Amino acid sequence: MSETPRLLDCDILVGHDVTTGRWGQPETIAKVLADSGISGGVVAALRAVHFDVPSGNAEAAHVAAGNGWTACPVLDLRDPLGAEKELERLLASDAPPRAIRLAPTAQSVEPGYPSFEHVVRLLAGAGLTIFVEGDVRKVGPALRGHGARVVFLDTHFYYLGDFVLLARSEPGFHTSTRMLTGPDSLEIVAAEVGADRLVFGARTPFHETRSVVRRLLSSKLSPDEIAQAGSRSLETLLEPAC
Repeated sequence: MSETPRLLDCDILVGHDVTTGRWGQPETIAKVLADSGISGGVVAALRAVHFDVPSGNAEAAHVAAGNGWTACPVLDLRDPLGAEKELERLLASDAPPRAIRLAPTAQSVEPGYPSFEHVVRLLAGAGLTIFVEGDVRKVGPALRGHGARVVFLDTHFYYLGDFVLLARSEPGFHTSTRMLTGPDSLEIVAAEVGADRLVFGARTPFHETRSVVRRLLSSKLSPDEIAQAGSRSLETLLEPAC
């Protein structure tokens, strides 16, 4: 057990998932993390994704503060003018964020829409890391050319090659490990673009957290690469951009 690396989940969600009816209660999340050997991570609120951005972001901040996690606010891509105001408010706060979560699919916003490009430009200009949901083949190209630091939260092993092609030309592109369950998926990313592009993510409590942990710890990556993916990549992404 002493050799188990520190793990941080980049993809914690609190609140009600309207697509499944399931709830992510803070106490449930804390238990799953503890039982899975995860020290903490980055939390966003589903309320902010689906319904109300300010109160949802306040919820994420409250839950994060009470558990020693890091809050990740969400912006509403359906309302780019409102997103401008919310970002200004967040950056002017006493604890400005280091990352923002975008949910184009859940908010029915295509990556080619002007609102998506506008918000991405704002975030890249502010030096914030972007955690983005959705098909990497669709959202990836729309994020190129901005010099942005990005974590693709839904990279599926079926589309691993597409991520690698994007990441080769974009040094700021990273992927969550959540859906990289195919043979040698993690190892391919590490070999092609480096283990520092892997960011441990399990979408606690809405995914099989323990299986994601087991996949990383049983991989053919070196102990240092596992530690890099397990927590160091995320910690670097949450540092201020140079």
